[in-house]
Amino acid sequence: MANIKSAKKRIKVIEKKTALNRARKSQIKTAIRKFEEAVTAGNREEAAARFQYAQKRISQVASKGTIHKNAAARKVAKLAQKLNGMNA
Repeated sequence: MANIKSAKKRIKVIEKKTALNRARKSQIKTAIRKFEEAVTAGNREEAAARFQYAQKRISQVASKGTIHKNAAARKVAKLAQKLNGMNA
């Protein structure tokens, strides 16, 4: 356990940030899961709406620095590929 005051503060700050990052990542995973459920159900309109929501969430989380911007772009591209594949 830390004895120095600044080290104790860092531990508190890190715990808060970890909880926030975990919640943000969970939001992304939930949004992606709901999108994929709509895709497997074959509902194009719902899938498009859920894609927009997932894309927005992923971009927001990337802008906060929770995930890297390239990782966010990769996730969005993968979802867009699945959405576009529904037409075929």
